[in-house]
Amino acid sequence: MNRNTGILVLGHGSTRPHNKEIVESVAKMIADRKDVIVRTAFMNVNEPSIKDGLASFSGTGVETIVALPIFLAHGVHTLEDIPGELNLDEDNKATIDVDGKTAEIVYAEPLGIDPCIAELAYRRAEEALSR
Repeated sequence: MNRNTGILVLGHGSTRPHNKEIVESVAKMIADRKDVIVRTAFMNVNEPSIKDGLASFSGTGVETIVALPIFLAHGVHTLEDIPGELNLDEDNKATIDVDGKTAEIVYAEPLGIDPCIAELAYRRAEEALSR
């Protein structure tokens, strides 16, 4: 990735502040890679909204925005709600205006099945046993 790429980290949103903090912390960890501009947005309850999250790329010079759902698996939100908010086409892409220029939105898959997820789950089980 390069500095012309942005990542919009998408969370569900919750009345519990800890959930927002988790999404923001994951976004910060991604941003610390220093090769990409990262913003956050939430489907409901929390701010910024998806629309405002996209608008937050103003002034960054991004040409491509990766919409990255921090969800484990596909469901109604990742298959219908978020794509609807982003106005995605059948290829899971869209365009928006950022500072008078067209930027492409590409939609990433949820976290899904990955050895990193299995390792984290195992670590959580070990932590539960050690309490």
